[in-house]
Parts: sequence; C-alpha cells; structure tokens
Amino acid sequence: MIRFERASFAYRPGAEAEEAGKVGDAGKAGVRDVSLEVRPGEVVVLCGRSGCGKSTLLRLANGLAPRFFPGRADGRVLLDGEEVGALSSWRVAERAGSLFQNPRTQFFNVDTTGEVAFALESAGWPEEAIRARVGATLRELGLEHLAGRSIFELSGGQRQKIAYASVWALRPPNLLLDEPTSNLDAPSIADIAAFVANAKAAGRAVLVAEHRLAWLSGVADTYVHLDGGRISRVMSAREFAALDPRELDSMGLRTRDLADVAPPASAVAPDGGVPPDSADDDRGGAGEIVLSARGLSVDYGRGPVVDGADVDLCAGQVVALVGRNGAGKTTLCRALCGLGRRARGTVLLDGRRATRGRRTRACSMVFQDIDYQLFAESAAAEVTFGLSRRAADAVDTGAVLRELALDGVADRHPATLSGGQKQRLAVAACVAAGKRVLVFDEPTSGIDLDGMRRVARLLRRLAARGRAVLVITHDLELIACACDRALHMDRGRIVARARAREDFDAVRAMTGAGAREGEE
Repeated sequence: MIRFERASFAYRPGAEAEEAGKVGDAGKAGVRDVSLEVRPGEVVVLCGRSGCGKSTLLRLANGLAPRFFPGRADGRVLLDGEEVGALSSWRVAERAGSLFQNPRTQFFNVDTTGEVAFALESAGWPEEAIRARVGATLRELGLEHLAGRSIFELSGGQRQKIAYASVWALRPPNLLLDEPTSNLDAPSIADIAAFVANAKAAGRAVLVAEHRLAWLSGVADTYVHLDGGRISRVMSAREFAALDPRELDSMGLRTRDLADVAPPASAVAPDGGVPPDSADDDRGGAGEIVLSARGLSVDYGRGPVVDGADVDLCAGQVVALVGRNGAGKTTLCRALCGLGRRARGTVLLDGRRATRGRRTRACSMVFQDIDYQLFAESAAAEVTFGLSRRAADAVDTGAVLRELALDGVADRHPATLSGGQKQRLAVAACVAAGKRVLVFDEPTSGIDLDGMRRVARLLRRLAARGRAVLVITHDLELIACACDRALHMDRGRIVARARAREDFDAVRAMTGAGAREGEE
C-alpha cells in the first residue's frame, strides 16, 4: 500500500529546474498538502500539466526526494505502513519498484539479461534462483527475444521494456511508474496495459504518472488531477470517462480514446498553428524535393536494420515516420542525415548525389535523448556552438532565442532547462546553422497536451519557412495536428505511405491505434 498523509515537498532552489518547468520556479515547484492512498489491487493515475507535481509524488514514494533531489519535505509518506524516510534504500527497493521516464537513468549493465538480474543480485539472491526468476520474468513479459542483447543496440522503446522487466523481477508489492509508455508503439502499449492489469490482479498497488491516458481505460480505478502541486480533483474511472471533452482540454489532459483523434476540420490547426497542406498532388502540395534516398540500407552485421528504403523529403512539408519499436526508424534517420558510416544506397540533396559530409552540413537531427547534443555553457552560446567565428558573428542569437521562446534563459546552463526548453534550444542551433532538413526523434515523448501542441506549431513554422521536416513518432495526436504525410516502416522497409489529412484512417492503422467505433 502507498499512502501520502498531508505530504509536501519543495525543491531546493536550483535542484530541480526540470520539474519546475519554467524559469524562476526552482525551489517553489513540488507538491503541497497531498493526502492520497493506493491500496493493494488498485491502479491510481496521476495526471495534469507538466510540472504539476506528478513525478515529485513518485520521488517521495521511492525515497529519491529528498535523498537524491534536495529539498524540504513535510507530512508523511508510507509504504506498507512504514515511513519511507525510516527505510534504508534497499528496503525501499524491495517494497516499491520504480520505472523512470528515461530508462537510461536506471541502467547499471550493458546487456539486457544482466540488467534484469541486477536487482536480484543486489538483494543477495542465489545464482540459480536469479537465473530462474530472470527467465520467468522475460517469458511473462514476452521479452525472450531481447535476452542477451547489448543495451546500446536496442531502440528507445525496447530499452524501456527491459527497464520494466528489471523492476518486475523482484515482484515488489508496490509499483511506481513514471510515463511508462512514453517511448512505446501501440502494440507495446497494449502489452504494458495487460501487464499492469495482471499486476493489479495479483494485488499490487500501482501508482502511475502519465500524460498518454488512452491505454489506462479499463485498467485504472482512480484518476487524480494535480494542479500547481495540489490535488484539484479525484475521480473514479466512471467519473473520468464521463468528462466533457472541453473539460478534459481545459485540464490540459490528452485524449482518453485514440479513436477520437482526427486532423482538425477547420483551415486553421489547433491554437493557431499552420494546418498541414491539403493540395491534391501526391506529395500534398509540398515544395521541391530537398532530400531523396533510394535503396538505402544499413547493416551492423546481424542482418539489415534498414533494408532498401526509399524516402523523399520536401520543402514545406512535415512527414511522420511511424512503425513498431525496433523497426529501424532512428537508424534510417541517422543515415539520411549522414550520421551512419554503414549506410549503402543513393542519397540526393537538391537532385545531386550527396556525400555524408554534405548531408551533415544540410541536415540536423534532434535526438530523443536531448542531453547528448547540448555542449555549451549557456543557452546563448549553444545557439552558435560549432559554427565558425564568422558564421557565429552573423547570427542574431537574441532573435533566434526569442523566436523559440527561450530569450529568458539565454544565460542559463542547458543542463538546468526543462526537457521542452532543451529541445527548442537544439532547434535554435539548427536554425542558426541554416539547416534545411530537420529530423525529430520522438519530440513529444512524456509531454502534456499543451507541450504537444507547442511542438506541433513549431514543426509547422519550420516547414512554412521552407524546411523539410521528418518526425519519428508514435503520437497519433501530433500527427493529426502537424503532419502532411506518413511513412510506415516495418523490419527496415518502408511498407506504406499515406497523406495525413486525406487518409487519416490509413495513418491510424499504421500506428496500430485502430479504427473509430463503428468503422471497419
């Protein structure tokens, strides 16, 4: 059982800028006077806008706040009747399994089997018992095919599944899940939903912080809406399902049913964004082809990861690249941008054959894990990082930052920014460098409704200025708001194409989201 009794927590100034979500709130963000109970066999969902305190509650429950995240805690937080603060870290780990939003932050091994075994080894289990439990866990979660693999060879979604398996290996009585589906495709999300349902049936108390709410229908018992660190509303599953869509929107919550997602019917996208093109030619009325690939393949020695892919990216167009985890999407995009040495095939830039070097000068990829590509000591310096002195002097850094709503953080170190701010900073550097092809890898992973719409508007603005934009995504809502076309990738091949506005049901099928109720 997980219990909060008038629990409050305020981060020490500067300790948790990302949780704060905006400049100046470090030290103020957190939670205030929260009383909540998650009983055995119950799934409780924490929902609300980014920065509302969802992750903070999980950190209080697993002891990371204030042990790892400094700050002031008040009230009581209990696991199975004992205060978390009085438990040693290893006892907390036995009682509450935590899955973080970014699986990289909780890996301790370089191979998948060792990672699943790690918690058992740390708990002092004998070797034969560890082997038996690891095998049983992988079979139960349907992950036998990932056994013995290098962590570095896995897709983001596959890594998250291994992280989940490592949590479940100990069979803890309480589960704390922070955005557990943020990197997963629709079939994998369905698997996670089934797993959580089984854990619930086995008597586990499950506390989930989540933006993507559709998968929790039929699984969750209670929804707790947080606003400004306080509980604003507690709803049963039936009460939550009865909410008017406009009320859901006003609460900053994502859709409850992916079958309801569709491109905007009006000529203007949500919140004033520029709508996807709706012209009648095969490329959706886009401009000239900027980057084109034919027969592009990538092989790391175990068979092709990308196998003969054909891609056209056009100026003024946003293209979604969809497909299951491990289909080869990120590898394809890296090859298109000239980042992969093992790529074979023909790549043209402006109709001329392009070397890797020429492609890296014209293209840029905004990674899913944005921390890998921020290097400077301040946001302002990051905008021109890597440019020659002459090129940097020609950039109006202040204007670039203002365009992306980053002018207020110019002097901040990139590591202190929120996830959304880091992403926009990487885009600012691309804009300053004059990149013509921009690739985004899961830009809305772990982002709330407002954040998703901001990303959609950003993608449309970039396309409207003549750039070719490619976005890897599992997010059907983002595709509906921002994309002109969709490419479906499966086992290294592009197997289907569709225009998003005119054939959205085909796009829905590509993502595995299913059809609307009453449709075939």
